[in-house]
Amino acid sequence: MKIKNFFSPNFNKKKRTNNSIKIIVIHYTGMQSQRESIKRLCNPKFKVSCHLLIGANGRIFRLVEDNKIAWHAGISRWGKYKNLNNNSIGIELVSRGHRYGYTNFRKEQIVSLVKICRSLIIKYKIKKNNIAGHSDIAPLRKKDPGEKFPWFVLANKKIGIWHHCNSTFLKKHRKIGGLVKKDKIDFFKNLKKIGYCFSSGTKINSVKIIRAFQRHFRKELVNGILDKECSIIAKDLSKRL
Repeated sequence: MKIKNFFSPNFNKKKRTNNSIKIIVIHYTGMQSQRESIKRLCNPKFKVSCHLLIGANGRIFRLVEDNKIAWHAGISRWGKYKNLNNNSIGIELVSRGHRYGYTNFRKEQIVSLVKICRSLIIKYKIKKNNIAGHSDIAPLRKKDPGEKFPWFVLANKKIGIWHHCNSTFLKKHRKIGGLVKKDKIDFFKNLKKIGYCFSSGTKINSVKIIRAFQRHFRKELVNGILDKECSIIAKDLSKRL
């Protein structure tokens, strides 16, 4: 696996131990080109970076060493961890994102990502439920890597988690409401068990959290509405942790 060094100055100078690295966070750059993405991630003015960047052609760039804290997660939480810059490896995939015409990720990118994740999982003993997207760890602020990211493909290669529900069965319960209060409470309890962190807040916050869950586990319909399909998926996932 070839990795080209293209170091960014945007990281904490103090080194961290291997034992502190617990999570892999996947992002998209949300910019119109690889060149523009690297330029921004390496510019001290913007105070943002990542550990690794994967170009559209699958080429891998190292911007920050693993033992340094890159600035990619921002205000974030996952499981028992807060402010995930401290405990994570940030991987950016070059993509125009939702702002500039969101398209599918390239096969070459995903092949490189799988190689990287497999290596990191072994090296840092990362648990499968600690492979997350930026929108998972910061659901009120972020959309990336978005509903076109192939989480199912990664899970099939033992990178991250996925449900075992039958697709035909799930589709029958899509857009089906009628959930009682207990069902809704159980859904959010299952989300917390998966790793999502949030306080019971406004309706707007709940919608954003549901959308983040849908972008990861029910990409066919991202509407922020809790239906029976979402409830079934969350319940199945929580049982597999």
